[in-house]
Amino acid sequence: MRFLKGHGTENDFVVLPDVDDRLQLTGELVRALCDRRAGIGGDGILRVVRGQDGLWFMDYRNADGSIAEMCGNGVRVYARYLVEAGLESEGHLQLRTRGGIKEVDVKDGTVLVDMGPAVVGDPVDVDGMPATAVDMGNPHAVLHVASVEALGVLDPDRKDLNVEYVEDVADNHIRMRVHERGVGETRSCGTGACAAVVATVLRLGIPRGTAFTVDVPGGRLTVTWREDGHVSLEGPAVIVAEGDWHDA
Repeated sequence: MRFLKGHGTENDFVVLPDVDDRLQLTGELVRALCDRRAGIGGDGILRVVRGQDGLWFMDYRNADGSIAEMCGNGVRVYARYLVEAGLESEGHLQLRTRGGIKEVDVKDGTVLVDMGPAVVGDPVDVDGMPATAVDMGNPHAVLHVASVEALGVLDPDRKDLNVEYVEDVADNHIRMRVHERGVGETRSCGTGACAAVVATVLRLGIPRGTAFTVDVPGGRLTVTWREDGHVSLEGPAVIVAEGDWHDA
C-alpha cells in the first residue's frame, strides 16, 4: 500500500492515495499506521478519494482510529498532496470533508482555507473553569491562561474534548497549546487555532476582520474571523516522504 507523510506546522499525517475508493480503512489499520514505534507515525490519516460528485473527499481519521469531521492542518496537507501529485493545479480548490465543502487556495509555500462559519455555544467546564465553546465543524473548548508553558503536561486522559489553552502575547498575537480528542497533545491544530481566535476576539472585544498570528509548538499560523462569520486559516503544508507499507 502506497503512502506519503506530510505535516502542517508539525501536525503530521499519513496520506493514503485511494482515488478509486478501494481501501478498507479499519480502526486497526489506522492505529497501526499511526503508531510512532511500530508503524509510520502520525496524528492521523488522510485518505485521498474522489467522490461521486467529482470533488475530492478528505476521509480523515484520528490516530486512535476514530472518525473526525474536520482537520484544518490536515486539509492543507491534503491540498498540497493533490497539487504535488498532479491531480490538481495550484490555485483554488474545493474539497469535501465531513465538516462540509472547504474552499482552499494553494499558494507557493502556504495554503489558505476558508474553514466556514464559527458557531459559538454555551460555556463548558474545563478543569473546573469556564471555557468558550466554538464549533469549527468539530467541537472545541477554549480556555484563556496566563502562560501555556506553566501548564506542564496536558491531561492525557481527556478524551471527550478538543481543548485549546491560549495565552495573549501582543496585540492580535496569541500562543496556543492543544489537546486533541483521540490523539492527545499535538504540535498544532488548525481548527483549534481558529476556535482560539474566535474566543479571543469575543473575550477582548476586537472587531472581526482582524488577522491574528497564532504561535503553536510546531510553528505559526494566520487566522482571521471574517466579517461574514467565516474563519480563514493560512499556514504551511509540506509532503516530506513517500513509500510502501508492508502489512506484517
